[in-house]
Amino acid sequence: KDRLGRMLGEAALDIWAMTFHSACARILRRDIGALGYDTSFTIYDTADSVSLMKTVMRELNISDKAFPPRMILSQISRAKDGMISPEQMTEEAEKSFDIRKKTIAAAYTEYASRLKKANAVDFDDLILLTVRLLREHEDVRRYYQRKFRYVLIDEYQDTNNLQYMLSSL
Repeated sequence: KDRLGRMLGEAALDIWAMTFHSACARILRRDIGALGYDTSFTIYDTADSVSLMKTVMRELNISDKAFPPRMILSQISRAKDGMISPEQMTEEAEKSFDIRKKTIAAAYTEYASRLKKANAVDFDDLILLTVRLLREHEDVRRYYQRKFRYVLIDEYQDTNNLQYMLSSL
């Protein structure tokens, strides 16, 4: 940002040089109301997410020995990257008769519900909700498509599915 400022002067002030998560948080602070959240939402870090998952697991009587909280959060993260909702995961788990999948789906459902009730998002939600916002709300998508003439993504080969979708939108 400093180098851009020295090279471009005032023109650099309108450039967004930031991580995917920072850019998404900025977009969501402006427009998340369209998804039913308040713009003063809280962003849960990893420790907050683990703590919430431990609470969810305790209340659902899920053994943290059989299902470590971080493992469940990793599965939820993969689901979010694939844009799989708690309801979709539950439906798939019911079809498979797999107790492990059912347990993770139940934890995902309660975890997502608790986040929403707390007007909070986790790191995966920052990108997932931004993709949903841009897909479902044409006016918001048009605003950002007009705002950004160019998008440069450093280390593009390391992007995941949601980051690719975000950049495509």
